[in-house]
Amino acid sequence: MRRLLLIAAVASFSFASLEHLSLSKAIELVKKNNREIKIAQLKEKIASFNTKIAESYNLGQLDLTLNALRSNDSGNVFGFKLQSREATFKDFGFSEFLGGVGQALAMAQGDFNTFSQMMKDPNMQAMLLNTAPHDLNNPKARNHFQTKLSYMVPLYTGLKLTMYKRISKAMEKMSHLDTKKVLNEKIYQTKKTFYDISLVEEYIANLKILKKNMDRLEEIIKSFKEEGYAKETDVMEVKAKKYEVLSYLNQAQLNRRLAYQYLSFLIGEEVKSIQKPEENPPFLTEETSKLVPKTIDLEKVALAKKITRMNVELQRSEYKPTIGAFGEYGSSDNVPLNDFFDKDFYTVGAQLKWNLFGGGKREAQVQKAKIEHLKVNEQYALAKRGLALKIDQLKTAIKSKEYDIKAQSAQYELAKKIYQMYVGKYKEGLESITNVLIKHAEEIQVLLKLLKTKTERTQKIFELESLIDKESR
Repeated sequence: MRRLLLIAAVASFSFASLEHLSLSKAIELVKKNNREIKIAQLKEKIASFNTKIAESYNLGQLDLTLNALRSNDSGNVFGFKLQSREATFKDFGFSEFLGGVGQALAMAQGDFNTFSQMMKDPNMQAMLLNTAPHDLNNPKARNHFQTKLSYMVPLYTGLKLTMYKRISKAMEKMSHLDTKKVLNEKIYQTKKTFYDISLVEEYIANLKILKKNMDRLEEIIKSFKEEGYAKETDVMEVKAKKYEVLSYLNQAQLNRRLAYQYLSFLIGEEVKSIQKPEENPPFLTEETSKLVPKTIDLEKVALAKKITRMNVELQRSEYKPTIGAFGEYGSSDNVPLNDFFDKDFYTVGAQLKWNLFGGGKREAQVQKAKIEHLKVNEQYALAKRGLALKIDQLKTAIKSKEYDIKAQSAQYELAKKIYQMYVGKYKEGLESITNVLIKHAEEIQVLLKLLKTKTERTQKIFELESLIDKESR
């Protein structure tokens, strides 16, 4: 029973919601738990292994080959015996050849001169040479076991392998930049959502205050009605307006729930509440000309320039010869590993291969690579100007929003005072309830506008941050 209670307690703790989550902790959790970041990191690891594969080609290849064969094919059987160093004259059919010679010697009755004359006879020679040796043509089936070590290594490839290695290393770095970009994007989304939640909370708090004001106004109107200073329609107007505020409040609470769900999705854990972040986060004020080279996008295009330049050299390597060396060592027999060193063999050699004509393919590949390099050069210049423009636009937008926030904050304070003034005039019978409610609606609209502007400012600040490679700041 205690064990079950312990398991239940651990399980409930594991699935507990996070409360009073700080922004810094949320960013740590994003880096740790976010699936898209993990996928990008796995892609980066794959790219690192591609580099190792490219580097491995320089070291050549060592293979161990074990062959187990059985055949009664005459060519195979004779070859097996030769590889096992067991071939005899009998395997060539010499037994039948000597048999024919023996018959000729018998016919000569031991007279060497007669035998010599018989052997010079073309008919006798043809008969002997045209005899199909049974031992050679119809051998018995034979087992063949061969153990062989083979090593092949490139000595010179016209810089082809060198370029493959460099390009692969650059692609690994490109994958690292992609990971940074995903990480910056998720941090941006986290910060943005944090401030969205904070502003929604502020909006909800203000709506609750407004609702309390409406409740007090409703009580005032009801008391005026009892004394004959207000009409039933005044009460109905206030109730209608209060329901409108409740509608705003419900919608804001739903938006808060959606924001918390999205934040939970980003960090990989359920979030119940957050700590209010810094109200006015600072933004990068460094000169645009210094910020542009630090952007991840420009770093990626600059790296693409290097890759296309290396690709030109890679395609040019097709004009150069390739030289490789190889070596083999092994042993063969009809019994596995039998008399290994007595029947061993080796082969060493080198090969030069030089393509002298390819039908124009190499020239086309080189020109294509050059054009790709020119294209990326243009993309680099375009990206540099485009990023400078984007950074300037974000800076301008942030400054503009700061001016708007100052103005709208003053407007909001004024709208609150005007509303309170109209409430006072209504009590004195100098204003209608309709005008009071209009001023109340104006106060809500100014508040909405102010909070929206604050949200837009923080979004622009975090968007600017997400462009920059933090390691190069």
